[in-house]
Amino acid sequence: MSNPQALQKLVTWLSPAFPVGAFAWSAGLETAIADRRVRDAATLTDWIDGVLQHGGIRTDAILLAHAHRGFGDSAALQDLADLSLALTASRERWMETSVTGDSYVTATRAWPVETLAALPSPCPYPIAVGAIAGAHGIEPLDTLLAWLTTTVHGQVSVAVRLVPLGQSDGLRVMASLEPAIAALAQAAARAELADIGGIAYAADIAQMRHETLEPRIFRS
Repeated sequence: MSNPQALQKLVTWLSPAFPVGAFAWSAGLETAIADRRVRDAATLTDWIDGVLQHGGIRTDAILLAHAHRGFGDSAALQDLADLSLALTASRERWMETSVTGDSYVTATRAWPVETLAALPSPCPYPIAVGAIAGAHGIEPLDTLLAWLTTTVHGQVSVAVRLVPLGQSDGLRVMASLEPAIAALAQAAARAELADIGGIAYAADIAQMRHETLEPRIFRS
């Protein structure tokens, strides 16, 4: 990345301190931990890698890239938002992407651009991130790398708290997934919408079952 202002924005907008409330959601990982499917660093790595390669994170990355390209086209952004919401596997995931996305739009109004007025409501999180980064001239690959890294770190944070997983193991999981994140960012940057498709059924079912999980800490 050669643009320091772009880097500064990405670090701020995708920081855990940025007020989107992502810490409250687990994307079904809490169910997987309760079922003992995820119980240590190795099973956590397998779970996240599976969603990166074949599940919702991959889908969202492709949608983010397309929102980045179409940041000034309100009709295209609405179509992408509709597709994003249609592809969510459960009611809680629908809420997760909608709530975090709308919160992201609200928070980034501190950096005003015309695209903010073109965004749909509700605005799924990857659509919001992609379109706003595009409007600010931030490179798509940089945006994808930052967003994917933040998403994976969020999943690791859930496991650190719930498995429980030690901080050192959590960091090793983050480090081990860097090649997969980089590869997905490259692939998503050039993917067509027709390339969307997933077979991460265990993650989808975990998201659905979370609605009846008791007790639970996270909202999805």
